Amino acid sequence: MKTPAYWGIAGFPIAHSLTPRLFKIVGEYVGISGIQSVFIEANSIDEFLDNIKSLDGDIWISCTSPLKHSPQERLGVSAPEGINAINQLKRLDGEWSGTSTDGLGFIAAVKHIGINPKGTILKMRGGGSAARSIASVWSSEGGLIHPIDGRRKLVDGPWNDAIVKEGNAAIAIDLDTFAGGGGSEKLTAKKQVSISYGKNWKIDDFAIIMVAAQHLEAWKKLFSPNNIAQLPSLVELLKLLDESNHSS
Repeated sequence: MKTPAYWGIAGFPIAHSLTPRLFKIVGEYVGISGIQSVFIEANSIDEFLDNIKSLDGDIWISCTSPLKHSPQERLGVSAPEGINAINQLKRLDGEWSGTSTDGLGFIAAVKHIGINPKGTILKMRGGGSAARSIASVWSSEGGLIHPIDGRRKLVDGPWNDAIVKEGNAAIAIDLDTFAGGGGSEKLTAKKQVSISYGKNWKIDDFAIIMVAAQHLEAWKKLFSPNNIAQLPSLVELLKLLDESNHSS
């Protein structure tokens, strides 16, 4: 396995991010150590590129807002169909690649809490990059989507045939909140989840389950696809993350 010189998180705000810790935990699990963790604060792709000028070598980076769209154009990274955004970046021998794991992480987290997407209605407010990624994977798993308009509307995409206008939703999520989860709207469903977390997180918070799940998916799809069998399961990763929280 070729290892990077750096791994971490980029975007703003990122001070609360667990991504560098997750990199370290998964890295140690598969026998990787000595990688420098980085928090790259950047409000634009120009600021991101400027901040990594001093970082020589390969880089594995998770991206959050507001960087999910710009890497495609500036770095030549292709996004999955319909999603038009990426949240994982890798620089290998000077060449950039990337992918989106928001949807895959959401599906894994939903299954972890005992909900099967097939035939299940997801009520979802918002239409940004995370919403499109979730809609794409949810519909591919046979799930149905009841979109709720907010600041951003869910546009047409590969999920069109999964759209419904009514029905009892088993799960709901508001993806049109502000940074940190502010402005969240209560949606009618059996269970409403959030993907926002702060410094006082708990291991059974849905947001924590999802961030761990999407991190694992990033290793599988982008960072180390040839070593999937060596990776921890989601249950194992959550246990290790919880242990690291109690020991820190």
